[in-house]
Amino acid sequence: MTVALIWAADRAGAIGSGNTIPWRVPEDQRRFRDLTSGHPVIMGRRTWDSLPPRFRPLPNRHNIVITRDASWSAEGATAVTDVDSALHLAQREDDTVVISGGEQIYALALPHADTLWVTDIDLEIDAPDAFAPAVTEADWETVADHGWQTSSTGIRYRYRDLARRG
Repeated sequence: MTVALIWAADRAGAIGSGNTIPWRVPEDQRRFRDLTSGHPVIMGRRTWDSLPPRFRPLPNRHNIVITRDASWSAEGATAVTDVDSALHLAQREDDTVVISGGEQIYALALPHADTLWVTDIDLEIDAPDAFAPAVTEADWETVADHGWQTSSTGIRYRYRDLARRG
């Protein structure tokens, strides 16, 4: 089973502010859809809440939401209370499981991950309050760097795919 974490982060590693993504890069949204479509996607409840209602649940994906509130439910989502339960549920249905955030879920899932799909956003946001996990060259190897590109919105970005060493 492949466990992949996917995120976009600014130069300081910020992934959000005020439970939103503070930039608009449609090309990254398209990549997210392409990489996650057809696979179970695990996210925290705050990430679920941050999705615009018209995109909940994410189509063509089993949406698994981790929440501390055992009574929480939402149409189109399967609620679990911890990362291990989410991974166990997801691996029963697919060889690739994708973790889509947020910060706390990334930190809990990183030890299970063997793949990172990262979009570097070439800007620094004001008042960040959520960050991607720190990854080191000792633990992770860049296996693909797709080079810097400019979004239709004018923001520079690049995709990097990383694999766990060892």
